[in-house]
Amino acid sequence: MKQKAIQGTLWTLVGYGGSQVLRLGGNLILTRLLVPELFGLMALVQTFITGLNLFSDIGIRPGIIRSSRANDPVFLNVAWTLQAIRGIWIWLLCIVIAWPIAQFYNDQRLIWLIPIVGLGALLSGFHSTSLATLNRKLELGKLTRFEFIIQAISLLVMVIWAYFRPSVWALVGGSIISNSLKLFWSHRLDAKTTNRFAWEKTAAAELFSFGKWIFISTIMTFLAGQADRLILGKLFSLELLGLYTVAFTLADLPRQVMLKITDRVMFPIISEYIDLGRSELRKKILQKRWYLLVGLAVLVTVLASFGDFLILFLYDDRYSQAAWMLPVLAIGLWPLLLSITINKVLFAIGKPIYIAFGNALKFVYMIVLLPLAYSKMGIGGAIFVVAFNDILPYCVVNYGLWKENVSGLKQDLVATLLLLGLLTLVLFGRYHLGWGLPISSLLVS
Repeated sequence: MKQKAIQGTLWTLVGYGGSQVLRLGGNLILTRLLVPELFGLMALVQTFITGLNLFSDIGIRPGIIRSSRANDPVFLNVAWTLQAIRGIWIWLLCIVIAWPIAQFYNDQRLIWLIPIVGLGALLSGFHSTSLATLNRKLELGKLTRFEFIIQAISLLVMVIWAYFRPSVWALVGGSIISNSLKLFWSHRLDAKTTNRFAWEKTAAAELFSFGKWIFISTIMTFLAGQADRLILGKLFSLELLGLYTVAFTLADLPRQVMLKITDRVMFPIISEYIDLGRSELRKKILQKRWYLLVGLAVLVTVLASFGDFLILFLYDDRYSQAAWMLPVLAIGLWPLLLSITINKVLFAIGKPIYIAFGNALKFVYMIVLLPLAYSKMGIGGAIFVVAFNDILPYCVVNYGLWKENVSGLKQDLVATLLLLGLLTLVLFGRYHLGWGLPISSLLVS
């Protein structure tokens, strides 16, 4: 298991690194072919479709990974049937919500964009359950190659389309191609897995029993995680929302890395070890977690200290306002990184309610403070509110971990001191080299 965990982590890092290189390269090309407004528009569309996905999530994939029946064809086919029904339901909801959303944001393009982009959810519903079973077995090399090739083809479609027809449909076309390829190829990844419609009361009961907590948790995750785009989409212009999206995408890199590792490696392993005593389980988690926290502290320090240079180097002058946003968002990410490096244990023991409650508090924080900060302090105030919106969820998650005797609070404190020390050292050096501070442009304005 240890060897599989190391190999899985390496494959995840290699795959994610390659994915981000592709994504960044494609993004740099697309930002020169398309105006910022289109990225803001697409971010708004994806926010609502992500919301529908999360609001209907009953945890099919994690339910398969943690189940003792994960190799039972009947169980897998019932899971696939529920997944397909969910995909159809999401697409129908996309059609229903398109018109009222277009009226609210006063943009008639949304009437067509939401249902068409929502086709991706319909196609995803028919993806093979082999994606979950291979993850359970930690066969991440196969999954990584699969996703990398699909992403490369999708980006190529977007770039070619944007070159000849520079419109939002270039981004839409790439998304549809990606989901279509994933549907076709997923059913050929594992010759042992053949999905068909099926039903068994026991299998459905097991999936729903675990899924009800996932359902509550994912609803709160959406409301908390997407509240920034939902609210800023109303407060900001689409151009400014596009700039924020560029900054957030780069600042979010450490979180995306950790989500990949925790979902693909840590969760399957914790599920295997869940029968251990809590003290032994906690010891195993914290030993490996420390190395992750050190790496994350270094990564956050780099983004927070030099993120403005990264924006100015990679993007043209139209995106310069995103330069000060990235460092602020990167620093604010730290409480969330501390949480997601350990909170999968709460899912594995069937206690995601703590995560759901923490995200509910985060959502309330956003809907109260974000409009208030924007009205009083403008764009800067809004970005600072978004950056530090993970403090309350962090406190709730740590309370849950403490209650379940798997707390890592002392380790969090040591890692935070390490981060503060690195930031102080690097920012002090930067300032005395005459490069100013990363948020200098905001302070001047």
